[in-house]
Amino acid sequence: MDFVVSGASGTIGSALVSHLARKGHEVKRLVRRAVSDAEVEIFWDPARGIADAAALEDQDVIVHLAAESIAEGRWTRAKKARIKESRIQGTALLAAKLAALSRRPKLLICASAIGYYGDCGDSVQDEESPSGTGFLAELVKLWEAATQPAVAAGIAVQCLRMGLVLSPSGGALPRMLLPFRLGLGGRVGNGRQYWSWIHIEDLVRAILFCAESESIRGPVNLVAPSAPTNREFTRVLGRVLRRPTLLPLPALAARLVLGEMATELLLASVRVKPAKLLAEGFDFAHPDLKEALMSLLGRRDPDAE
Repeated sequence: MDFVVSGASGTIGSALVSHLARKGHEVKRLVRRAVSDAEVEIFWDPARGIADAAALEDQDVIVHLAAESIAEGRWTRAKKARIKESRIQGTALLAAKLAALSRRPKLLICASAIGYYGDCGDSVQDEESPSGTGFLAELVKLWEAATQPAVAAGIAVQCLRMGLVLSPSGGALPRMLLPFRLGLGGRVGNGRQYWSWIHIEDLVRAILFCAESESIRGPVNLVAPSAPTNREFTRVLGRVLRRPTLLPLPALAARLVLGEMATELLLASVRVKPAKLLAEGFDFAHPDLKEALMSLLGRRDPDAE
């Protein structure tokens, strides 16, 4: 198939582009600089509402991943505005441009997040669960709603509600490694909050699986089948690294340092099930947290020695 990918230089985007190329698909990248190679690049500038619509004709699948990072920097008012605008403006621009084409793509795949469900305690959330409350929950509702021009034009749309993506090359995992390797790792708060995660390999495999599906539409949870608590996650990471995990980060300290971001990203409990993927028969290569971390970090099984 012919794919167009925004955010192709990010952790997820670069892994996805490589995966698609290995599978024999053609990939073009949406870029915000002057196009240097029109064979593989398409110009767009979501802040100014510009996209090269002609270059989007006759493409099969658009995968929209580009957005301001939610995990870098304290959530000031300006930061939250950038987080919101980058998601809603970019998605709305693409949806409108695609809807106006005479030869539209078959599918628009838009990044989303499990923050949609809010802090849900111990209850398991699937794609039919209602939205929660808080900044992220409200953001995701608006983000997904921005795809409506494409839906109205008859383009199939999937919104990928991603959990904590584990990758050695970016995101949360590299940030965790230094304190854990120094023996300074530990649970966050009381550690009872659920952290829904997914291995980067399974994530990009799932995106292609969704792109090839004739039946998957709407929201899709991209998480591993079983979510551990933060305490369990911490224990497993420490075990894989062969380091103690005895220094917890109190919830108050996390909030003092990170503010609202700590409340919604570290302390909220989001126990999510990938119901649609499982129903469609997707085969997770890394469903087990310990095995996934060993794979990502190049470690041997500490329990087999």
